[in-house]
Amino acid sequence: MTAGIRNIGINVNPPKSECNDPNCPFHGTLPVRGQIIDGKVVSIRMDKTAVVEKNYLKYQDKYERYEKRTGRYSVHAPSCLELKVGDEVRIMECRPLSKTVSFVVIEKRE
Repeated sequence: MTAGIRNIGINVNPPKSECNDPNCPFHGTLPVRGQIIDGKVVSIRMDKTAVVEKNYLKYQDKYERYEKRTGRYSVHAPSCLELKVGDEVRIMECRPLSKTVSFVVIEKRE
């Protein structure tokens, strides 16, 4: 690992570029904990925030079938990861950063 990148405690590929965001888990002081979720970026219109969608199946006992469900998460997007719509990402839980943001992007899947 390079000198400016902090070890966040899980095995992920660190970003190649630098940033000066205090809420970046690699270059700032934001601790991460709890859930790790894989998803897809569907919106990056907000400043430093992205919307990540996770698709999953939920079993319905009455009909003995699965239904498709979608979970949407507002996540903090550090500038060093350079996210675009359609990117596959891994997000992890952190302390609440705003009313709706309690997750941060930790890896951009290649």
